[in-house]
Amino acid sequence: MTDFGPEQTETQEPGQATGRRAHASRRTFMRKVFFASGATAVATMGGAGAWAALGDDATGTSDASASASPGAAPSGGPGGGAGGPGNQTITEDFVGLTTDGKRIDDLFTIHSTGVTTAPVVAAAEAFLAGLTEDQRTSTQFTVHSTEWRLWSNVDSYDRQGVSLAELDDTQKALGTALLKAALSADGLETTEKIRRINQAAGEAIGNTNSFNEDAYYWTVMGTPSATEPWGFQFDGHHLVINYFVLGDQVVMSPCFWGSEPTSMEIDGETVTVCHEEVAASLAFINSLTAAQQKVVIASSTKSNESMKAGAFSDNTVQAYEGLRGDKLTATQKKKLLAVVEAFAGRAKADVARAGMAEISRHIADTYVTWAGGVADDSAFYIRVHSPVVWVEVDCQGPGPLAGAYGATQGDGPTQLHVHSIIRTPNGNDYGKELLRQHYLTSPHH
Repeated sequence: MTDFGPEQTETQEPGQATGRRAHASRRTFMRKVFFASGATAVATMGGAGAWAALGDDATGTSDASASASPGAAPSGGPGGGAGGPGNQTITEDFVGLTTDGKRIDDLFTIHSTGVTTAPVVAAAEAFLAGLTEDQRTSTQFTVHSTEWRLWSNVDSYDRQGVSLAELDDTQKALGTALLKAALSADGLETTEKIRRINQAAGEAIGNTNSFNEDAYYWTVMGTPSATEPWGFQFDGHHLVINYFVLGDQVVMSPCFWGSEPTSMEIDGETVTVCHEEVAASLAFINSLTAAQQKVVIASSTKSNESMKAGAFSDNTVQAYEGLRGDKLTATQKKKLLAVVEAFAGRAKADVARAGMAEISRHIADTYVTWAGGVADDSAFYIRVHSPVVWVEVDCQGPGPLAGAYGATQGDGPTQLHVHSIIRTPNGNDYGKELLRQHYLTSPHH
């Protein structure tokens, strides 16, 4: 990678320094949980240039020297990945999900996809223009900011950006328009249902301070553009959307979708969410022969939390496990792809088509593993893992909203509490591999 020093990193947006100071306490907290994992991963990303490209825009430069030691994380943090709520460390050197700690090269390239991104660019510009100066300062970061990686599905996590609670009705409508430009009808409906259930469940347990429909935060990375890289993040309890744009290429990962409960009576209406991924997973597992199930099912029981690549797990190392795609019939392959499509289909149709085409090309070297039962109402865990996609669907034990559906924390896992995630392995979560290539090939950088 071209070596460009700190003085050549992306210029901050006007007034951002003030906004960074306003969030200094949160940034200081996160500094305590950073640690560097050595030179190997940095070399993989391209040495000093990688530090600059991925630098934290709170300082305007890379900040490896600010790292704390492993194990220094305070308790009670964001969690959501392997290790649960106590795991709240990230490394400043980003490698991405891999099978052995080393990325596979040449999987992702800058090329034309035919995707129409003009509507989402226009919607993002309108959203930013509708914010006050202070709100915009708190919301906008540089495209290479580590803020991309500081998300969590946990309700109590201290987020940056501007929350829905801070927006007036006009500003909220502009935010909804941005989601509508980025997501399919199903994707938009899913986000609305997750927030709606979060509010109703909070009311049911008498804690709307922690659980409500407005505790969701916007951040925008870079400046919306038809040619330059940028993106946005929408982040809150059980709902995280990362959306990167470079020309007509879109990377919509990591995206976390979940709910507790997954079905609830609200104002006389039964509201159900996260059903598509559960139904598609069960349809796949039950399409397998007994011999195939013996290979794919690692355990007939599952723990209360099985997710391996949730929040703060960007560099998860996980070997392929289970049944390989080339052992499936054509019908079974379609059912496996349908599990992934439940996630990819939450993006606009052209984005979903481009993504599924890439994923389908790797169906032969896609692996799937399972834990739990296979009945219609069984709690289960599934992981779909290939060089270009990672999906987890995890039926978890009752959590803090257990009382909203008559459950008790400590009960076994259930389909009424689901966490699920889609990621892009081998360094392209947040579009980082495309961003790296952009800095390598664009003469003005």
